Order: sequence, then C-alpha cells, then structure tokens
Amino acid sequence: VQLQASGGGLVQAGGSLRLSCAASGTLFNINAINAMAWYRQAPGKERELVAKITDGGSINYASGVKGRFTISRDNAKNTVYLQMSSLKPEDTAVYYCAADYVENFPSGSVVVGRHWGQGTQVTVSS
Repeated sequence: VQLQASGGGLVQAGGSLRLSCAASGTLFNINAINAMAWYRQAPGKERELVAKITDGGSINYASGVKGRFTISRDNAKNTVYLQMSSLKPEDTAVYYCAADYVENFPSGSVVVGRHWGQGTQVTVSS
C-alpha cells in the first residue's frame, strides 16, 4: 500500500488547513486496512497520534486537538482527511498518514502492521 499525503503548508494562528491521504495498492492490501490515522512529529519530540478512524467509524482524537480537528474518510476513494481549524503554533509539525492493517492468508497466518505515508509539513505562525 502506498499512502500519498497532501495539503500541508504555512498558515497563521487561528487559520485552517485540510490534509488528505490517499491509499493505493492491490485490492487485497486495501481491504486489509482496518483503520487510518494521522500522526505528527514536532522537532525534538516523539511522533504522536493526532486522530484515528476505524472501519467501523470509531474515532479517537488526541486531547490537544479535540474540538479543533476533524478526521473523516471516503471509503470509495480510499482517502482519509484531517480538517484542522483554530490552528495554534504548537500544532506545527510534520504530519504523517498511517494505515493499520490485518492480512489474513489462506494458510491461516495473519500479518498485522502499519503503513506510513510521507510526511507533510504544517507550520503555524503566531
């Protein structure tokens, strides 16, 4: 699976941005995805989960973005979005798209993992 992220950029505090991440690959690989998420990593900090949405529609947000960010997905397009509003300078980071998968093989073996997309820079100026 390849994850292509886009939509980052420079915005002033209080502004908005929308990130997109499109997944592509074989039907087997795409169907194995059971959740998609956005992570971010600021300079000198560890990568952290921002928001996740499962196949069943369950959504989790990091406490610092609740009420400001909205994650959604378009299953027909294999795309996940992150609408970011009321942006703050502390939201500045490289944002990464991720897809969690469970691959079930006829042999009975199961492979669990996570695909990562390339990062997209989000910079919020004060």
